[in-house]
Amino acid sequence: MKNNSYQNFFANLANKSKLDILLSLKDKPLSVNEIAKKIKEEQSNVSHHLKSLSDCHIVYSKKQGKKRIYSLNNKTISPILKLVQTHAAKNCSDGCSKNCKGCSNE
Repeated sequence: MKNNSYQNFFANLANKSKLDILLSLKDKPLSVNEIAKKIKEEQSNVSHHLKSLSDCHIVYSKKQGKKRIYSLNNKTISPILKLVQTHAAKNCSDGCSKNCKGCSNE
């Protein structure tokens, strides 16, 4: 995997709006309007973010009538989110540890 692939992948996860979209899809698939309402973002912004997430196969879409329904890539992304949640709860709940080299609090 090239560095650019890593950058694209993690850029998608580092963007707050995109992360909010992913977290909104954790429980069930949603339409763009449902996502926009849930995360309190403009539908056009959500659509733009979903395009980027779809291009990286982080989310999938399926046409349902006139709507597109978006869901997480359950094979790869759901397990990653669970790992991050476990790691963050154990290691990041109190902010940066003293051993953190990237902490702005040092």
